[in-house]
Amino acid sequence: MISSLHGTVLHTTPDQVIIDVGGVGFAVAVPADVAHTATVGEKLLLHTSLIVREDSLSLFGFADRGELEIFTLLLSVTGVGPKSALGVLSHLTADQIAEAVTAEDDAPFRRVSGIGPKTAKLIVVQLAGKVQAVAAPSAPAASGGDDVVAQVTVALVGLGWSEKVAAEAATQTATDATDAERASVALLLRRTLALLGPAQGGQGRG
Repeated sequence: MISSLHGTVLHTTPDQVIIDVGGVGFAVAVPADVAHTATVGEKLLLHTSLIVREDSLSLFGFADRGELEIFTLLLSVTGVGPKSALGVLSHLTADQIAEAVTAEDDAPFRRVSGIGPKTAKLIVVQLAGKVQAVAAPSAPAASGGDDVVAQVTVALVGLGWSEKVAAEAATQTATDATDAERASVALLLRRTLALLGPAQGGQGRG
């Protein structure tokens, strides 16, 4: 079993990276945010899952072990295959998945391409009690800041980024922003767009 890969990035696409490990290039399917941040020529560590089928061997990789565990849990849900599970993790963070399951809210899963209403409901039901959200320590402490981050996240999703990429970028930006920027949706959105880069809009769309 290939449980991790650490090597140099040779090539990237919106949903895949090719990593050179000891002269061998491994093609790894990854969430959109991993593909978005991977840089050709730089080192990358991925926690991986090898899916063995009769006609193929497929590697799926994640930036941290928590996402890999969520991926494995999603595969246990009736009707969810590797590509659908990867799609969920491209659109939602592990915490967003846990929060939706805890709240018995299948709406976030229904917004993922390839996940129908029945499968979305099964994800909520079959993962109940198996996932737990972990509060992000970098999130702004003030409730007002949280509201602004949430509104910026919604705006970014409307511009084409996935919920996962949007939420992480808005939270990261708010951490380094001034008090004035954290209090203004327009100012924080402008700063977050500068971080993401206008040319990247829509890459997170599934």
